[in-house]
Amino acid sequence: MTSSHSLRRFGLVAVLICLLMLATVAGMAGQATPNDELMSRLRQGGYVLVMRHASSPREAPSKEVANADNTKLERQLDEAGRRGATAMGEAIRTLRIPIAIVLTSPTYRAMETVRLARLDSPTTIAELGDAGQSMQGINEAQAGWLRAKVAESPRAGNTMLVTHQPNLSRAFPEWGSTVADGETVVIRPDGKGGISVIGRIRIDDWSRMR
Repeated sequence: MTSSHSLRRFGLVAVLICLLMLATVAGMAGQATPNDELMSRLRQGGYVLVMRHASSPREAPSKEVANADNTKLERQLDEAGRRGATAMGEAIRTLRIPIAIVLTSPTYRAMETVRLARLDSPTTIAELGDAGQSMQGINEAQAGWLRAKVAESPRAGNTMLVTHQPNLSRAFPEWGSTVADGETVVIRPDGKGGISVIGRIRIDDWSRMR
């Protein structure tokens, strides 16, 4: 192989490497932009954040391991759930995202999520709960209430709803069953009864937002 052929091959390889590096950088920038825009929108307010409570074992605890205030021995958060709820709340405050209204299921695990996240002035709503029957069927009245509530445009800041996977699945069959423990679905009401899902934030991703 002549030296000129070697130089041309070297030059071609160098060009390909540069193009690959540029594509990689562009891809990284493209992934960051939606999250940046989402946080900017949430700071302005006007959105409904629908959250599935943080991670919780499927079994209720025994009296020996239950939290001191869990007198009814309901399901409670595990270590990952407690850590995630705390970090999420800290991130929301650091990001300066205004949460004007907090509505939560009355179950212990949902209220523990809200408490550890330090979300102000929560109101318990029976329709967001599980009627004392964990993981059981949710009736259509509850599903209808949830659909109507997420379609309400907040008057100020953002509204947060903390509920359960069966509630989400019944109200929003197209995506409700895919919501993970602690995940938040960001919804934009259109003011006419319609909604758009504009983002989803897993509980561990809040601390990575900017």
